[in-house]
Amino acid sequence: MIPLYRPGTSPLHRLGAGWKLAGLAVLAVAASVFPHTPVSAVVTLGLTLVVFLIGGLGVTAWLGRVWDLKWIIVFLALTQGIFLGPAPALTGTTRVVAVLLLASVCTMTTPTGEMIDALRRALSPLRRIGVDPWRVAFTVSLTIAVIPVVGALAAQVRDAARARGVRLGPRAIVTLLVLALRHADDMGDALTARGIA
Repeated sequence: MIPLYRPGTSPLHRLGAGWKLAGLAVLAVAASVFPHTPVSAVVTLGLTLVVFLIGGLGVTAWLGRVWDLKWIIVFLALTQGIFLGPAPALTGTTRVVAVLLLASVCTMTTPTGEMIDALRRALSPLRRIGVDPWRVAFTVSLTIAVIPVVGALAAQVRDAARARGVRLGPRAIVTLLVLALRHADDMGDALTARGIA
């Protein structure tokens, strides 16, 4: 789940949203293109902790984000381990997790409104080829806003299963999907009523 903004006065909080998005893009490309070894990949992961500390988020927030990514880590490690071997699995998984952690820092130190405005300005040249920067930025902001809602729906499904003494299984995924689609329909109706959709 994408974490939302946490108020603060750290250097990263004071840095402009455009600079943070540009830095995230550069670091993501660098992490993907740079030929990592297992050691350099682990060092890169450690550097994300330094970025969290610079952002005033602390070790606990870093560990929390790593824990939130646990299923992605397991999936990537297993699939790459089977097809590529242990060392490539370690470097590949660590590289992806490092990029996701950097993205988390960006969202946690930047108000959503500022991020959307920066994205809209960055996309403004694409207006020439028919891309509406406002619609793209609005879609991104809507996506970010909906993520906590889906997380809350998942918590409801989990709590309901625990209350009934039932173990979560594939049926829980179907229930979550139905709830999410119902929420999407309600949101679509609300946007249509306001003349947005």
